[in-house]
Amino acid sequence: MRKNHKKKGPKDNGGSSGGGWEVIYSGFVLILLCFFIMINSFSTIQKTKLKSFVKSFSNAVCILPGGVKFESGEEVLSISEDIVDKESELADLYEHIRKLTHKLGLEKQVDLSFVKKTLVMRLSDSVLFDIGVVEILPESLPLLEKIGSIIAKISYSIRIEGHTDDLPIHTDSFPSNWELSTARAVNVLRYFIEKEKISPKRISAAGYGEFQPIYSNDTPENRAKNRRVEIVFAEAEQERQPKELRR
Repeated sequence: MRKNHKKKGPKDNGGSSGGGWEVIYSGFVLILLCFFIMINSFSTIQKTKLKSFVKSFSNAVCILPGGVKFESGEEVLSISEDIVDKESELADLYEHIRKLTHKLGLEKQVDLSFVKKTLVMRLSDSVLFDIGVVEILPESLPLLEKIGSIIAKISYSIRIEGHTDDLPIHTDSFPSNWELSTARAVNVLRYFIEKEKISPKRISAAGYGEFQPIYSNDTPENRAKNRRVEIVFAEAEQERQPKELRR
């Protein structure tokens, strides 16, 4: 008698056709492994490279004005055209001066900003001078004394810049705003050199008259904002020179 042999169908194998679930599982594990490798590589990227990328990206598409904050908790200060690490010496200087102006009640008269890797301290002319006068007001000396003590402790070069509004001046001492703005800048410079003993090699002065306004000279309020003295903190010249020039 001939025995009947029945062919085994898919159900005879428990519904599986040759271990397909192991392939799917292995693929899933490999995807997870790649994901964790990618996350680990991101965590080891140098901070400076990350900030450089953010700066380049913001410049390219003209976004990210003002502050930028990473979700990881690390902040960068972004003002004007530059991005500054919150943990940098320049950012520490910014915070120090900000607290100083707050303590002296001068927040509205003193403005701080980062421009091309420099810290600019902008003082309203009313803080330092009377209108049309170049002698420093006695009540402003405590502020200049504090700023001088800060300058003495850092290695940055200092540039004092004088600015006026567009209203002309014609006196024996000041035939134009060039002379007025320059004299004011030089008097602040002399104070730092003579009273605070800042090295003349680290400090310079310049007058720009009415030719670098920050606001339109269309209202008395805007003219008042354009009348100012700026103290610019920049990297020392020798730090910006190529190494072969420093020998």
